[in-house]
This record gives sequence, structure tokens and C-alpha cells, in this order.
Amino acid sequence: MRRRFWKLIAEGWQNSAAAAGVGVSEPTGWKWFTEAGGMCPIDLAEPSGRYLSFAEREEIAMLFAQKLGVREIARQVGRSPSTISRELQRNAATRGNRFDYRASTAQWHAERRARRPKLSKLATNDRLREHVQAKLSCREHWSPEQIARRLELDFPDDSSMRVSHEAIYQALYVQGRGALRRELTACLRTGRAVRKPQRRPGVRGKRAIPPEIMISERPAEVEDRAVPGNWEGVLIIGSASSAIGTLVERKTRFTMLVHLPRLPGLAQGERGWSGRGAETVRDALAATIATLPRELRRTLTWDQGSEMYQHAQLKIAAGIEIHFCDPHSPWQRGANENNGLLRQYFRKAPT
Repeated sequence: MRRRFWKLIAEGWQNSAAAAGVGVSEPTGWKWFTEAGGMCPIDLAEPSGRYLSFAEREEIAMLFAQKLGVREIARQVGRSPSTISRELQRNAATRGNRFDYRASTAQWHAERRARRPKLSKLATNDRLREHVQAKLSCREHWSPEQIARRLELDFPDDSSMRVSHEAIYQALYVQGRGALRRELTACLRTGRAVRKPQRRPGVRGKRAIPPEIMISERPAEVEDRAVPGNWEGVLIIGSASSAIGTLVERKTRFTMLVHLPRLPGLAQGERGWSGRGAETVRDALAATIATLPRELRRTLTWDQGSEMYQHAQLKIAAGIEIHFCDPHSPWQRGANENNGLLRQYFRKAPT
């Protein structure tokens, strides 16, 4: 059931829907998700035929309850008698000085025994762990990616002082690999206690973007980052409904921030008062892009947000081709999603 639950999560299902899909309650599904830090703690691959499956263990438990012998159970299950004998000896429940065989208990014993005994690098290397924890602390506020890349510069001759940013995330979030203090997740720029899946399926609204300017029609040269001048943009919302536009060039990762001033003479709540209305964004982007040489104004990829309603006018004013990501697919402009350093200084409004 847990394997099916995590497969649904990997496909992008909500926790409540995944729990219902495997037949458990929503609190149970949420407990599984939070205890694992939002990261799958088990292997999603189905067990091979070499080992007994949960269905076979259920059949063994039923036949064993009928007082059948080992050889008869083996004949009906289709396994050798020695396999059944070892299974009953190793994975039986012995609580309360009673010898009993239950499929769920046997499966738990088998999976626990099959786990790799290898400890994580952060759990065995005290010096590395202390260094990573110091950089993650709320005093330093380094991201796991910054720490992983900086280790090569700070300890160029010490190969033991190496760890990937994914290993740091797993040590923070995954139960059983908790070499790092769990409370350090509050010092991350996201501040999340669990990792958030990238994709969530759902009902999509009616798309108002013409199909000829969708990301699927973007020139192929943009994907391989071979030619400069292809940009990705996004609107970052801060506290008090403030906003900043960001432009990232795909080849060089050169980043420009776009000032979005609030329109004068407007009361709070009126259209355009926050500075991220379509007219303000159009004018600010056009003024910023116009400062670039013509050969560096090839394409701009953006989300399907309301701030880009006037993309046709922006295309003419800035002299740049504009393309849009698919709905709810920010990873399609991944170069501009890595904005944690900017978010550290331009924080969201408290919730």
C-alpha cells in the first residue's frame, strides 16, 4: 500500500487523493508523507520473483492457519519446501511467546532485513556534518547547493569533504537518514518542513494563449543553450503585494531585475496599484529589454500569468519573440526557478 501511495505521489497526486487511491484515510496518508519529509523512503520497484511477494505471504498465512504442513503449503504456493520453512522460521510473529505467522508482520521483517546497512556520508563524517550544519544554520543561511559547491573550494585537497546537495536534502528530510538536525529545515530559504513535489495534476482552465507561441513551438536552438539571447522571465511576489520581474539568459545565466513601480494615484486594491499589472509589466520589460543589443533579443519564455496579457504589444515594443510555458509547468523555464538567493532578501508576506 505504501509503494502504491508513493507511486501516486510521484505521478503528482495530492496527498488526500493518493491516500484514497490506496484505501487509507487522509490522516494516514499525511502521516506517511510528513514522516518521510515529502521524499519516498522505499524502493518503488515491484519485488522480483526471486523473493516472496506480499500476496504469496498472505496465501502462506491462510494455509498455515489451516494447519497444513510445510510441503503442502509449498505445493499450493508453488515454492520449494525449504523456502516455506525458512519463511516461517525467520518472519513469524513471536510476541507473547506465541508462534504465529501474519503476512503484514512477515513482510515488515523481510523489508527491514533487505535494507542496505550503508550509512550516509554525513552520518559517518563528523567534520563534514558539523561544517554543513554550521552553513545551514539560521546565522549563515546557505542553501544546500551553495554548500556542496563551496566544499570543493574550501577543501580542495580533502576528498572526504564532499557531499552533493541532494544528500544534504535527504539527510534533512528523510527519516532514517537524519544525520542532520531536522530543525535546520526552518533555516532553508523555503522554510518547508517537507519537500514539495514539482507537479500537481488538476483541472486546467481554458487557455487563452495562441498555440503558435507555446513553448512547444520555441526554436530548437533554445533548448541546447548554444546561442545567447534567449531569456526566461518570472514575476516574484513579495510582501505587501510588491513584485520584482526577473530575466535570466539561458546560456550565460546572466540575470536582470526589472523594477515594477506602483502606479501613482491608485488606492490599495485597485487594478495596477501593486505594480504588477499588465501595463506596468509591459512597459518595464520593454524598457529593460531595449537596453540589450539586438542580437541578444531572440526569445523570452514566461508563465501564463495575467501580468503578460499584453504580450503582443511587448513583442512589438521590445523586438523579441515571446513564448509561454504549459499551464502549471514552471520547470519548463528551469533557469529562472532557481531564485532562492533573491528570495532570501525579497521575502514573501508572512502567512
